[in-house]
Amino acid sequence: MKIAVYGMGRFGAFWASRLAEHADVSGFTRNQERVFPAGVKRISESELSGFDAVFLCCAISAVEEVLERIKPYIKPGTIVLDTCSVKVEPATQMQRILPEDVEVIATHPMFGPDSGRNGVQGLPIVYSPVRASNETASKWYDFLKSMGLHVIEMTPDEHDQEAAFTQGVTHFIGRVLDQLKLQKSPIATVGYMKLQEIVEQTCNDPMQLFLDLQRHNPHTKEMRARLKKALDDTLSLF
Repeated sequence: MKIAVYGMGRFGAFWASRLAEHADVSGFTRNQERVFPAGVKRISESELSGFDAVFLCCAISAVEEVLERIKPYIKPGTIVLDTCSVKVEPATQMQRILPEDVEVIATHPMFGPDSGRNGVQGLPIVYSPVRASNETASKWYDFLKSMGLHVIEMTPDEHDQEAAFTQGVTHFIGRVLDQLKLQKSPIATVGYMKLQEIVEQTCNDPMQLFLDLQRHNPHTKEMRARLKKALDDTLSLF
């Protein structure tokens, strides 16, 4: 199976390197200075026509533009999978922009280069075959399981409802804590060090990811309102 990864930024390069352990993987990036991981070949945009599957590893806010760019190169029967941290919007865009003879699967690896640096065995990935035959859906479900991943099937909206809190609030708190510039301390408690770990895990990602998580998930507005109320209620105690 030949897989192309579109977007070789921090996550794209990491994901391509993991896929390359199980398949023939190539990658595309507009940044010619980007260093590719071992086992991943560099391709041009037009060469996407020669692949069985294309993973989109681009910013959430860039998905629409990317789909319009690659649409001429995607041959009938290709499977296009996104890896975005929100699901409703990319799933809708893939179905709207790509031809009917291109199958579409929405995924969200619930990990990244930091949390997956020691391997992805047992780590969760959300799986939504939004426009795919039963055969294709089953094939890719099995492929992801063969990588050692814990595959969780849910709809894009179910994902976004849960991720608004499980991921959205974590990144929000991480960015807030980063503003505090927490320092190491010889008397640091385990809890304090856990807070520093949250900062490290969230703020190593691009600021664009944080902004996209908050802007493109339809459920994060509610999360932020509830978080603000919780903070206000706590501050009112003093």
